[in-house]
Amino acid sequence: MAPATISEDKDGNASVLRVSGALTLSGMGDLPARLSALTSAPERIDLSGVERMDTVGAWLIHRLVRDHDATVEGADESAARLLEQVAAADQPLKVRPDHSSSFVRMLEQAGRATVSAGHTLVGLVGFLGATLITLWDLARHPRRIRGNSIVRQFEVVGVDALPIIGLMSFLIGIVIAQQGAIQLRQFGAEVFTINLVGRLTFRELGVLMTAIMVAGRSGSAFAAQIGSMRLAEEVDAMRTIGISPMEALILPRVMAGVLMMPLLGFYAAVLALIGGGLFSWFSLDIPPVTFVTRIREVVPITDVYQALIKAPVFGLIISIAGCFQGMQVEGNAEQVGLRTTAAVVQSIFLVIVLDAMFAVFFAAIGWI
Repeated sequence: MAPATISEDKDGNASVLRVSGALTLSGMGDLPARLSALTSAPERIDLSGVERMDTVGAWLIHRLVRDHDATVEGADESAARLLEQVAAADQPLKVRPDHSSSFVRMLEQAGRATVSAGHTLVGLVGFLGATLITLWDLARHPRRIRGNSIVRQFEVVGVDALPIIGLMSFLIGIVIAQQGAIQLRQFGAEVFTINLVGRLTFRELGVLMTAIMVAGRSGSAFAAQIGSMRLAEEVDAMRTIGISPMEALILPRVMAGVLMMPLLGFYAAVLALIGGGLFSWFSLDIPPVTFVTRIREVVPITDVYQALIKAPVFGLIISIAGCFQGMQVEGNAEQVGLRTTAAVVQSIFLVIVLDAMFAVFFAAIGWI
């Protein structure tokens, strides 16, 4: 191809710059210097003689058009498209963002957080609906239930969590008894430490602390496992071969969370009672027989019912939040960590909110 050449011409009173040859990096030679040395500003730029144009050549023509308010004529389709793309990219770039007040930034962050929370809530409700639909389908077709997967999740959520939940509950029982005894000793009422330990562990702390532990342990594991499978495109592969991810991945985890939480909550309450009973025995000289007898007198059966009612709801919320966040992973490995953190935070937040709602409801029906 011939190197790029330019010539100035007159068309009436209008100054015309005619460009021909290869308007490319290898063919333009000293064209930028020649354009800078033009005697008059061109009003029209004729590109009908251009054989080829690359991005560098398009930038030179665009700069002439921008600086001299000229018009381009005679460009073929590819050259015109390249000039449009270069013009679209020629936008002012801010090295530093515009300064805004701290109050405005705070409002922006609050607004973004509110919108994000709304989208997440809608997504959670939709995901819960999809899970219930899948559960109904499996109830109608029991042969599709994956028993091995469910039993495996029982082991992960329940059996493997027994040591840490038991130790935590045992120590919490000791702490409740110790702190309660210190306060009650001022009134000579150390015996009511049994009441404090018994009612707190069954009504609130047993199932609540268990839910928080399960959220941090199992909820995060659900999000990380499913998120990793999303990144590896294993979920898409399951859909391709006709396996429903809701049936194979989500439902076993949800069922494990719902069914194991009542057992874990009751187990945690018993371990907390044992911790409180041992402290009362060694520090308050209250023998175990007296402790157990007093527990049977002061703890109504409704406290146990409350724990057993709240536990499966907490397990459902934790499992749904973990699986939902795992299914939202896309793009890169950083998303796995972000979604895992979001699953734990959302699970704990929703558990505490629901616990407060349960407390108001049970008080309204007289279970106090």
